[in-house]
Amino acid sequence: MSTQYCTFWADGLQFAIAVEHVQEVLRTQAMTPVPRAPEAVLGLLNLRGQIVTAVDFRTRLALTPAPDSDARMNVIVRSGGDVVSLVVDQIGDVIDTEELRLQPVPSNLPGAVRSALTGVLTLSGAILLVVDPHRAVELPTEVAVSS
Repeated sequence: MSTQYCTFWADGLQFAIAVEHVQEVLRTQAMTPVPRAPEAVLGLLNLRGQIVTAVDFRTRLALTPAPDSDARMNVIVRSGGDVVSLVVDQIGDVIDTEELRLQPVPSNLPGAVRSALTGVLTLSGAILLVVDPHRAVELPTEVAVSS
């Protein structure tokens, strides 16, 4: 189990993802829109020749939409052989949590947030919501209803 986590914020919540799943962190990148993509897909970005899907982390977790800003950041994560960008509000630090034990996800968090987490880490003065990189990039599939 990882003891180092990359931390970041979305809608005032502090999240963490194990560093072994983080490829890199980038400032806002130019994106190509994808017609008819799920709402959480902001577009595609070209990362040195590799096409990466950019997922709005706030939308993915059904949080308050982000204000229009160029200040958002990309956490490039590896998940199941794919590389995906989680677009977040702000990047924190890489922290060492060797002395901490992963706690269960609190039941009072919204369902969409809970579904993307593996647990929480309690720091002095803060709680880190630990993201499962595979579940965080899963997008709900919309079922077409025929009339």
